[in-house]
Amino acid sequence: MKPLVISLGGSIVASAEIEFIRDISKIIRREAEKRRVFIVAGGGKTAREYISKARELGADESFLDEIGISATYLNAYLLMAALSPDSAPSIPKSFEEAMILSKSYPIVVMGGTHPGHTTDAVAAMLAERLGADTLIDATSVNGVYTDDPIKNPNAKRIDRMTHRELIDLIMASASGGAGSNIIIDPMAAKIAERSSITLYVLNGRDLEAFERAIKGRRFDGTVVEG
Repeated sequence: MKPLVISLGGSIVASAEIEFIRDISKIIRREAEKRRVFIVAGGGKTAREYISKARELGADESFLDEIGISATYLNAYLLMAALSPDSAPSIPKSFEEAMILSKSYPIVVMGGTHPGHTTDAVAAMLAERLGADTLIDATSVNGVYTDDPIKNPNAKRIDRMTHRELIDLIMASASGGAGSNIIIDPMAAKIAERSSITLYVLNGRDLEAFERAIKGRRFDGTVVEG
């Protein structure tokens, strides 16, 4: 089977109860019995809080990026603790290092790698490098919506869409026009399109949806393909 790449939102990890982290780790560990699993942890609230404070203190954007990357490492270490001894004992700083570690361990957990790149983009680039055909984006929202579902109660979730439709929606939102509460950045969406990587967008706190997506079954969320 081809390797599986999971982009796991930092808010899912940092704010979770210990029992939840144990439960999601069990699901990941079971899948790792069949194929290699790569996880890219986001920075979440921890990153946002530190970045906000550092910005007020006058830090430049490049420095703020480094803070965000450091925050992803904290969440990655937490996952590694739950997934041990099946996960690699160190955080790879490059895709090449991740691929080398995967030869000895069924699970590899990463954080951010490059300033200016979100962890979704890192996950998409990793999936492309590995030749993976699926990327699971486990975030705080249960799919892609036509508008921000928190601000607009009339926003509709899109259960299935093409890569081009997702990119158009992202660009419309970025330009200030109608668009969804985008949870995948433009770079990640474009990488998925060019390499025909199917995106599964779901709420990472929904363990049933998470496990069903990993198994390739119908789940509560959005499928982006074609």
